[in-house]
Amino acid sequence: MSLVVVGSMAFDAIETPFGKSDKIVGGAGTYIAWCASNFTPVKQISVVGGDFPQEELDSLTARNVNLEGVQIKKNEKTFFWSGRYHLDMNSRDTLVTELNVLGDFKPEVPESFQDCEFLMLGNLAPAVQLSVIEQLKNRPKLVVLDTMNFWMDVAMDDLKKLLTKVDVLVINDSEARQLSGDYSLMRSAKKILTMGPKYLVIKKGEHGALLFHNNKVFFAPALPLDEVFDPTGAGDTFAGGFIGHLAKTKDISFENMKTAIIVGSAMASYCVEKFGTERLRELTKEDIAERLNEFVQLVHFDINLV
Repeated sequence: MSLVVVGSMAFDAIETPFGKSDKIVGGAGTYIAWCASNFTPVKQISVVGGDFPQEELDSLTARNVNLEGVQIKKNEKTFFWSGRYHLDMNSRDTLVTELNVLGDFKPEVPESFQDCEFLMLGNLAPAVQLSVIEQLKNRPKLVVLDTMNFWMDVAMDDLKKLLTKVDVLVINDSEARQLSGDYSLMRSAKKILTMGPKYLVIKKGEHGALLFHNNKVFFAPALPLDEVFDPTGAGDTFAGGFIGHLAKTKDISFENMKTAIIVGSAMASYCVEKFGTERLRELTKEDIAERLNEFVQLVHFDINLV
């Protein structure tokens, strides 16, 4: 059994109030793979152009990421995105988007990926994400979906069809409000859970994350940081930590998902400390354990109920 990750592998050029990067490796699938591979082997489905660095592919392979599902189109270019973050680091302007190989991406699930037990659908067109589910001969134990407001604007019908096929939806607070048509996150969650997912994770950036299931709600704080250097990929890293923990433990109970959210939050807190995937590449098991302990200390308290 295995974890299969679907998502973009890309180039980014990023400008923040703390500096700027040249063209660096990014993409939802890349962040998820670098993060989740700390916990479990990963089978990757994506597409890149001939300009994507071989050393990057080799680095992922060395991390126990199986790239059999990654298409390499040698005569085409890899997806490219460029953006500039505002001072609050929560909002940004897209400067350049070049779809390139992603424009007509048709994922193919290798036979060796048919043992998929956990499926993480990183942010892509809903029709593309759905095609992966439809290629699997057996339904995974857990299907987790990440999406964004852009697809709600241009492909809402496809997205609603996809929502009936997934177990967990991971979105941010503005996307939850847009999808539900309701400003209250509590009411939004109830509406979204009628659309198909059994679990809903609403990310609130520096304000933590919420987990909803039936009438249960869990809130996980974000770790207060001195500096947020580059928030690009933080949400994807969160998803990688979340699904990585679940795939490692093979426990999809609400209680274990609470732990998975803490793991995802801890990994995301590392991601923002440097540009791109740089910080994720440096992490050791000791680093991860230390950051998780910081989260435990952050929320632990004793109280005597009278």
